[in-house]
Amino acid sequence: MPTTIHPTAIVEPGAQLGVDCEIMAYAVVTKHCVLGDRVVVHPFAVVGGDPQYLKFDRAMESGVRIGSGTVLREHVTINRSILPGKATVIGENCFFMAATHAAHDCEVGHQVVFANAALLAGHVSVGDHTFFGGGAAVHQFCRIGEGVMVAGHSSITRDVPHFTMVADRDDVIGFNIVGLKRRGLPRAAITELKAAYHDVYFTPGNIRDVAAARLAANVFTTVEAKRFLAFFAGGKRSFARARRATEGVAE
Repeated sequence: MPTTIHPTAIVEPGAQLGVDCEIMAYAVVTKHCVLGDRVVVHPFAVVGGDPQYLKFDRAMESGVRIGSGTVLREHVTINRSILPGKATVIGENCFFMAATHAAHDCEVGHQVVFANAALLAGHVSVGDHTFFGGGAAVHQFCRIGEGVMVAGHSSITRDVPHFTMVADRDDVIGFNIVGLKRRGLPRAAITELKAAYHDVYFTPGNIRDVAAARLAANVFTTVEAKRFLAFFAGGKRSFARARRATEGVAE
């Protein structure tokens, strides 16, 4: 199907649209955008609008890149970068439900789902296959790992490691076992992830140091467990903490 633009939609000169894009009624797409193939922008969404940053120079050239197959529902807002020549980046086959928001300089991976009114502040990074419940909000500069399940109405102000579930205010409540199984991860990987989670969160000491020691010791052999441990070496913020009651075995 060729790209179609509804007569009431506004696509500014300079915006780039991939093949098979469908721009629906009253959507606004600015010249600062690159939309991949099969992207759908629903009515009243604004893609590539100026960032909510008081010192921003509107004459500066920056943008937004949306990966192929991503769907943006009504009232979604995705702001362009505050940095010259940079872009807010959304991956492929993502689904932004109504009234969700990605602020300037966010980097969102592939196949990420945002339920209604989920919000990302500036400079947030999100890994592939992550899900945000309705009304969840993430503080600026946080990292949300791959395969994370963020509960509805959560308030996230710290980094959340790969493959976990997080709720309320930065409470890690276990592993996203259901999500891992749906993706077909082998049993060995899930078993090692549970063990790595328990080691990191329930061993006394600095969480970065514990994770680094386990990684250096080659205790775990699966790629997934090693990636989980490596997550703690990065970032500038502290880490979401586990609720001791779960002991990392939530199914």
